[in-house]
Amino acid sequence: MTATLRVPGADGLPGMVLRPWRDDDAAALIDVYRDPLMRRWTRMPVSDRADAARWLEVRHRGWERGDYLSFAVVEQGEGALSGLVANVVVKGPRAATGVGEVGYWTAARARGRGVASRALDTLTDWAFGTFGGGGLHWLHLLHQVDNAASCRVAEKTGYELNAVLPVRPPFPAPGHLHVRRRVTLGGAEKGATSHVISRPLPAR
Repeated sequence: MTATLRVPGADGLPGMVLRPWRDDDAAALIDVYRDPLMRRWTRMPVSDRADAARWLEVRHRGWERGDYLSFAVVEQGEGALSGLVANVVVKGPRAATGVGEVGYWTAARARGRGVASRALDTLTDWAFGTFGGGGLHWLHLLHQVDNAASCRVAEKTGYELNAVLPVRPPFPAPGHLHVRRRVTLGGAEKGATSHVISRPLPAR
């Protein structure tokens, strides 16, 4: 299966759509990765069409396997700020340990407007609502200690700092482990989103 998640507009901010990555996202992906900060914080840089194809293939395979569910975050509206603004991912949501992991990045032109926190909050609700019944109870979020912006996003979306991790290759600095626990209220997932469209995985 695959899914499309919708984030309503609020407080003057436009709505967003979270959808699986497509091959025709390659040009926008290359443009996003021109940002030096993106290259600093990510392990799979994208410089050209060949890099983009490899990057996108990893995302396609993740949906096919069901263990790496990566969404392109597309802002709705008109003008320079519309289009691709972020990536969010949930990894291993069906793990027997009951633990999954989330990650994200934001395009340079979209930073400072709550894009990452809004998208991550929607992703988190969807992940717990979709996989909680199968045993997903915790989501982990990891980032390097010197990535202060990522730390703020984690805290804003309810991922509490759990531990400081030692240096672990390929990461060159210690890390923060943030954790968010699945909460149910009266048998229903807390904050579960209703803005979800699920469908069979399409041909690429």
